[in-house]
Amino acid sequence: MTPELTYKIAKCCHPQENDPITGYFKEDGTITVHCATCNAVQGLRPERLLAVAWDEIQATETASDAVPLAPEFTELDETDYFILKHHQEFGMDYSIVVAEALRIPLEEMHQRHRKLRNIGGLKRVEGRIIHYRKNIVKGKWIKHRNHTYYELTQEGKTWILAFENKQVASGT
Repeated sequence: MTPELTYKIAKCCHPQENDPITGYFKEDGTITVHCATCNAVQGLRPERLLAVAWDEIQATETASDAVPLAPEFTELDETDYFILKHHQEFGMDYSIVVAEALRIPLEEMHQRHRKLRNIGGLKRVEGRIIHYRKNIVKGKWIKHRNHTYYELTQEGKTWILAFENKQVASGT
């Protein structure tokens, strides 16, 4: 069974259907689709450029769209997205830090963390030492015993992608 290719539309040139396109195979295994005339393509490594066709991309998008989202996804709003995105970027964290980072009142943050945990987008982290503020305080391991930490679940990651795809599709 061959692995399924993941295509992403380049943000630099935003190729539209029926534009002549070229693909760039990235280190993470995805293929970024550029307009064939995009200036950014000129600076890319030529051995990683691929011939791609719109029908390949559309077939892949159709297959990936077949994965249904949990009905709970409809309960999410933009603030929930930013909370999930915070956990994706910074890892495990607790309500006070997320509230301060996103400028959300603390009580609202507690409610949103509970909601996201109850519907499966976040899970509670218990009983282990965590790397505090991943990539910010290098080498510092700490867990405050009076805080409830949350981390992103696979469902939460799916919701982030669905939200981002919805934003791209709506042009916002």
